[in-house]
Amino acid sequence: MKIKGLDELEKQLKQMEKGAKELDGTHSVPFGELFTPSFMKKYTSFSSMDELLNAGGFKVESQEDFKNIPEDEFDKHIATSTNFSTWKDMLGKASQQYAAKKLGF
Repeated sequence: MKIKGLDELEKQLKQMEKGAKELDGTHSVPFGELFTPSFMKKYTSFSSMDELLNAGGFKVESQEDFKNIPEDEFDKHIATSTNFSTWKDMLGKASQQYAAKKLGF
């Protein structure tokens, strides 16, 4: 006896398992993967993280440059130009969506 849909369910579970293994541990995820064009369009008035940074007057050419942005200045820019109150909130939402996508949701 074959039950309809079991093959599809098994495929989805394997995809979730694969995604969970990829998410396990500590990872460095490029901004482009976290802040996709669709994420940026949905939550900001910009199409990319580069545009958002440039609009705030932040010159970022390296990870070190980004780390050196004063947190209070960046939070003000995020609050005025996105749907988020702080950078931490924006990063959290992007990370949450990234993980959900990896898990197949």
